[in-house]
Amino acid sequence: MAICFCQDKSQIGIATGKETSYIPVYVRQGMTYIPVSLFADVLGIKYTLLSENDRMNFHFPQYNLIVNSKNPYLILESKEKLQEIVQLPTSTYLINNQIYIPLKYSMKTLNKALGTTINFKEPDLLTVEGFNKKEDFEIKNNTPNKKFGITGLTLDEKANGTLIRLRSEKRISSYTSSFRENALYITLKNTSADVNQLKKFAGKGVIKEIKAKNIRNNVELQISVTKDYSASEVLNIDNSNDLMITIHNKIFSNKDNNNKNKEKWDFDVVVIDAGHGGKDVGAIGINGVREKDVNLGVALKLGKLLETNMKDVKVVYTRSNDTFVELYKRGKIANEKGGKLFISIHCNSTPKRPTDASGFEVYLLRPGRTQEAIQIASRENGVIQYEDNPKRYEKLTDENFILVSMAHSSYMKYSEKFSDLLNKQFENNLDFASRGIKQAGFYVLVGASMPSVLIETGFLTNRKDAAYLKSENGQSKIAESILNAIKKYRDYYQQFMLSE
Repeated sequence: MAICFCQDKSQIGIATGKETSYIPVYVRQGMTYIPVSLFADVLGIKYTLLSENDRMNFHFPQYNLIVNSKNPYLILESKEKLQEIVQLPTSTYLINNQIYIPLKYSMKTLNKALGTTINFKEPDLLTVEGFNKKEDFEIKNNTPNKKFGITGLTLDEKANGTLIRLRSEKRISSYTSSFRENALYITLKNTSADVNQLKKFAGKGVIKEIKAKNIRNNVELQISVTKDYSASEVLNIDNSNDLMITIHNKIFSNKDNNNKNKEKWDFDVVVIDAGHGGKDVGAIGINGVREKDVNLGVALKLGKLLETNMKDVKVVYTRSNDTFVELYKRGKIANEKGGKLFISIHCNSTPKRPTDASGFEVYLLRPGRTQEAIQIASRENGVIQYEDNPKRYEKLTDENFILVSMAHSSYMKYSEKFSDLLNKQFENNLDFASRGIKQAGFYVLVGASMPSVLIETGFLTNRKDAAYLKSENGQSKIAESILNAIKKYRDYYQQFMLSE
């Protein structure tokens, strides 16, 4: 068997037969250091921990190799217990509880331990010839933090994309992603992975291939995709350490390749959804104002402004009076009327009365990532108790909700753009502060197959907010801000559709 090392700035790829594994490297003053325990893992070499993280014994076929951290000596011990002490011209390093040895100066000792010869074929490539890995060798992990964080993945193909579930032994809350050269790169922070378990050749759907690398203290996933890729998300799963990666395709794209029906994407219908209504009063303010009344007041004022200032845009209300409308019907109304933008208007509240919490929030349809967002969604979704058949929403939970929200992937860039414009208008025109653009699993947004947002205009349990929301002036300013955002959004939308 030949073992090939291919180095870049942060890692070394070790090719053994048909498989390639990656281990991190530490480069200091031009010298490359490798984590000796991860090197042993690739070869299937057993090792034991002799003391707390800083002394390890590696059990090669004919020798034991004892390595100490922050120490310039390697100890090679034969089966007859004869020891050879090798002094290195530089010390080893202890980084993140891994002992790193200088590769160049350790090769002779590794040659002897392996019973073979390591030769450089070119500056960053070396091979190990003649070493036969014993199939019955176990990869032992005696260092507490050496246990892999990511242990495997599963793929679930859907009509509108692919779900990747990463099995994780610990909660991973920090990650970054980028897209370049037809591949999505996701870096999971402060963890490690069994990279061989993460390799997949999908060949179906939008995913072509998945590769993984351990880079220093992180894991990098490289997900190669087809031209049908449109968007992606990384989501923590409630009550689990696992991560869900959603890879969306363009099946719901608005683009009509023949342009025959492009007029159906004209920005000509805005749907205004006044939250709650009828027997569902929503939150009650400390000044006695009811949320359903504030929502309707803002909705009607916004509708009149649209009719006056954007005469070519049709206004559709999910309710225009004090009636109760089931959540699923609100989205159904929006779809049947050909809505191009769905705006659901609500007010916030807290169990504490009065509260210091103040300000407006704009929400997108995605599973909530914070406890606050989850609580708000639970409160707004709680109106289903008034419906005749609340069981219709039972499947909109956990992973099933992720599947439903994937259908909105083609609209997400529009929803995000409108949210940003809306947030800026509120910041400029309203008398209280922005609490940001957030995301949560609102049932009312699920049914609307168009760019959608939900607005929490302020806190009815805050004295200042409640007074503002109750006033005609406050409701008018909110409506004017939404109108200004819609105007700017239409310019963006039409320009984008023309460029398509």
